[in-house]
Amino acid sequence: MAFVTRFAPSPTGPLHLGHAYSAILAHDMARAAGGAFLLRMEDTDLERAKPEWEALILDDLAWLGLTWDGPVHRQSDHIDAYNARLETLGPRGLLYPCSCTRSDIRAALAAPQEGVPHQVYPGTCRQRPTAERQPGDALRLDLRKAFAALDADRLTFTETGPHHAGIHRIDFETSARSIGDVVLGRKGENIVAYFLASAFDDADQKITHVIRGADLFDFTPIQVILQRLLGLPTPIYHHHALIRDDQGKRLAKRDDARAIAKYRAEGATPTDIRRMVGLA
Repeated sequence: MAFVTRFAPSPTGPLHLGHAYSAILAHDMARAAGGAFLLRMEDTDLERAKPEWEALILDDLAWLGLTWDGPVHRQSDHIDAYNARLETLGPRGLLYPCSCTRSDIRAALAAPQEGVPHQVYPGTCRQRPTAERQPGDALRLDLRKAFAALDADRLTFTETGPHHAGIHRIDFETSARSIGDVVLGRKGENIVAYFLASAFDDADQKITHVIRGADLFDFTPIQVILQRLLGLPTPIYHHHALIRDDQGKRLAKRDDARAIAKYRAEGATPTDIRRMVGLA
């Protein structure tokens, strides 16, 4: 099996050491396997994603000595396609409209962040029929119906990362407690959930190995559930350790002190960055 992986930053700020670690690790694993390393811009947050951030990301990656295969894939170019594919779940009775707080729904559509608790939806709108959908309503996945539509024995994924290596089985009770009826999109605002767009892209780009931070491990089950519902393949997952600050907190884009561009400006070399993140 060919080895195809990707680095998928959001162009909403500068790359920091944590991003560098993830990108270098994925790049080096792909090259060592004689495979492909793809670059994807997860820019569905149309309010925060900026061309200047993307340009800086491209500069930083090139400076680090990383090369990618093929053109950059931008999610913002495919939002209509994501929504069209999402709509196919409606006639199967797997979606329901939700009119709950818009700010909560928008937050649910964003990429998850460590330290930001995932609020499991209490099911307020679960009994609403699709026919009652109003402009601006979100679409939620009815998790119980999704499980009923799937072969539970096939709900597994393989993890090769250092902390969770092995085959993981996904069950309803655990998923209901930790994931719940997640928001998948909102029609009319051209926004789609991070994990839904990612699942589509991984299939379309023929990704065989997903290499990403351990903070995303707990969201893997929902992606696998969506893959099974939509007839998409499930890649092998590798969730790596996170690069943390002196207080043990995960680095975030607000940590400009650890931005790659700042290290570059101060005279650091790509080898210095590799050494800082433990890959040299």
